[in-house]
Amino acid sequence: MKYGHFDDEAREYVITEPQTPRPWINYIGRQDYVGMISNTGGGYSFYQDPRYRRLIRYRYNNAPRNVGGRGLYVRDAESGEYFSPTFQPAREPLDDYEARHGLGYTTIRGEKDDVAGEVTYFVPPGEDLEAWRVTVENNSDESRNLQLFSLVEFCLWDAVDDSSNYQRNYNTGEVEVEDSVIYQKTEYRERRNHFAYFACSADIDGFDTQRDAFVGQYNGFDEPAVLEDGEATDSIAHGWSPIGSHQVDVELEPGESEEVVFLLGYHENPQDDKWAEPGVINKEYVEETIEEYLDPAALDESFTELEEFWADQLSALQVETPDPETDRMVNTWNPYQNTVTMNLARSASLYETGLTRGIGFRDSLQDQLAVLHQFPDRARKRILNLAKIQLKDGGAYHQYTPLTGEGNADIGGGFNDDPMWLVMSTAAYVKETGDTSILAEEVVYENEPGTEEPLAEHLQRAVEYVRERRGPHDLPLIGHADWNDCLNLNCFSENPDESFQTAEHDVEEERAESVFIGGQFVYAVEELAELADQTDLLPESAEEYQRYADEMADAVADAGWDGAWFRRAYDHFEDPIGSSENDEGQIFVESNGMCGMAGIGREDGKVQDAMDSVRERLATEHGIVLHQPAFTEYDERYGEITSYPPGYKENGSVFCHTNPWIMITEAKLGNGERAFDYYKRICPAAREDISDVHTTEPYVYAQTIAGPDAPTTGEAKNSWLTGTAAWNYVAITQYILGVRPDHDGLVVDPSIPAEWDEFSVHREFRGATYEITVENPDGVESGVDRVEIDGDTIDSQTIPDLGDGEVHDVRVVMG
Repeated sequence: MKYGHFDDEAREYVITEPQTPRPWINYIGRQDYVGMISNTGGGYSFYQDPRYRRLIRYRYNNAPRNVGGRGLYVRDAESGEYFSPTFQPAREPLDDYEARHGLGYTTIRGEKDDVAGEVTYFVPPGEDLEAWRVTVENNSDESRNLQLFSLVEFCLWDAVDDSSNYQRNYNTGEVEVEDSVIYQKTEYRERRNHFAYFACSADIDGFDTQRDAFVGQYNGFDEPAVLEDGEATDSIAHGWSPIGSHQVDVELEPGESEEVVFLLGYHENPQDDKWAEPGVINKEYVEETIEEYLDPAALDESFTELEEFWADQLSALQVETPDPETDRMVNTWNPYQNTVTMNLARSASLYETGLTRGIGFRDSLQDQLAVLHQFPDRARKRILNLAKIQLKDGGAYHQYTPLTGEGNADIGGGFNDDPMWLVMSTAAYVKETGDTSILAEEVVYENEPGTEEPLAEHLQRAVEYVRERRGPHDLPLIGHADWNDCLNLNCFSENPDESFQTAEHDVEEERAESVFIGGQFVYAVEELAELADQTDLLPESAEEYQRYADEMADAVADAGWDGAWFRRAYDHFEDPIGSSENDEGQIFVESNGMCGMAGIGREDGKVQDAMDSVRERLATEHGIVLHQPAFTEYDERYGEITSYPPGYKENGSVFCHTNPWIMITEAKLGNGERAFDYYKRICPAAREDISDVHTTEPYVYAQTIAGPDAPTTGEAKNSWLTGTAAWNYVAITQYILGVRPDHDGLVVDPSIPAEWDEFSVHREFRGATYEITVENPDGVESGVDRVEIDGDTIDSQTIPDLGDGEVHDVRVVMG
């Protein structure tokens, strides 16, 4: 079943049924101020940090879903009937409904009884506010006396404290109302430097700031007392639960409409004005901004700027293929999701509360891989910021807090795959930009002043961290976990009677090894060897780095090979995981994907054998599952992975993040049919027709899809903020379509379905533009016969770095 459709020309997803299987959301804002908008107007907003600067309250795991936070109501003053044009919170059935999620904005329109309401939510570029442009329209043949009510439910800044410290918060809520502006100044008495505001462009006919007065003592947001009575109470919150609500009365003749603008914004006083008079907010800082953006003309200009921003961002890479679902994902939705994910990592969605995770070291470094061509300067800054939370021993804090930039000491390090992602992302940045100067940038360790070293030294410490921490099979120690945070092979019972301690092994010594990190090390250090050929800024030579990679590849090919696939790991007692020796968890996708991308054992057929095993044992109609067979009982030897029911999350689901590693490996092997087949299995646009099964948004990737062992096979969870987005973009653009940056230029090496006769790629690269047409006259899956640039044949599959600001026509003939 479908709940909407793609409007490719407008670059929008149009939802025509408000009761989608899950709230289908969009993001507004891309810098400091960020908001989420669902297809029924729900969601929340924050400034910089989703925990400590939360403006709007949001209830996770609530029934009904996605209510509170934001709201709009239109009421007929004569009949007393009311509805929400966004469907929620009133939940009155609508005669007509449409929600359009676009790039950085959402427009929702609802009509009932010949009255229509429409609202567009967006953040004006560079501003710390969101605008709601609301239009109320009378489509009847008689005049109508209507009332428009707005609603925001304020969160009292620290979202954890807001949901737990009621004995304090019920006493601290403070607001102030001046003209049509409601100021939320809770905490201002204490901090005296920040506040929120909710402004209205119309002369208001009433307001409310106390939730109990607006909703009623025992009513809900679907039938608030103010809407039942038809009149705001002009309540002023003194503690309890502050809100912001405006009442605007509108009299409309037949066919007439009226626009009302609401602004929800944040302001932080300059540091030198921090010690303002207690409880007295400095409105002069925001008065000019409020006046400017309550003017529709200013909003028109800002919205045009927003559209131009996204047109520019997406123009760097556009494709035209025989597959329309590929085109809409590559040209619009995948890079859009990549940008959101790069901004937020895994911190704030309808599945990530923004309360604990912060910005992940591993997560964010992978996110950079897909946005380097869009905004290399921002990616460069993010890489350097992440290097600041690298530990002195070469490891890394697993997460950092975006507001402070400090590593999360509660979680710390010990995720032994983390260091290599810094190497991989830095190498990818240099390939895209040619900018080796990033290696000379001085960066501290652990955010500690006085510890500065060039980024090149940080990469060297990352390499040494893995090389110095190897186990009995000469494979890297897994630490707390590697990519799979739930595979905890150094977990042991505290009860001696239940422990696995033996005379031969001391359980307090971490001995578990990761084949995955071994493959990752080979992949990353070979990238470092290539980089060493380009610059003398690295501490060691290309030959030395290649020696390190070869040593690790030998160890992986020896101890990591199970006969038909790569093993996953060894536990503390040197027993293999992901082996035919195991009853459960015999084969894992992660190690096979990473070792496959690294090409370990390719010459003697190991990689192809591993891919055949993955296809036979892990591939399902909904994607490639993490492992099989799934674990059926909790087993402390393997840790949290076995705490999930079979088929869900880390225990045998389609963990979509890993699927592109198999796509890339198959493409490198020249198996274009297989690579593209896997791409389509988890492609959101290709799953639109089964939205009632898939449940999450058909325009963005989800983290997981329930595997065949689950009762809800095919159901997705955790959409939007996932490394799936970046890796799928890399897989389809760089390895299936095959246009990827390298140190000397753009490599063209497609691996596609044989029935594709032609496709084209528009690619901007280092100051030049390349219009690439790939022809496939012989119906092959891979292989390039010749490459022409501006009519001249070159003796290479690498388009040279021309960098001349010109447009160049490139013709590639496969064969």
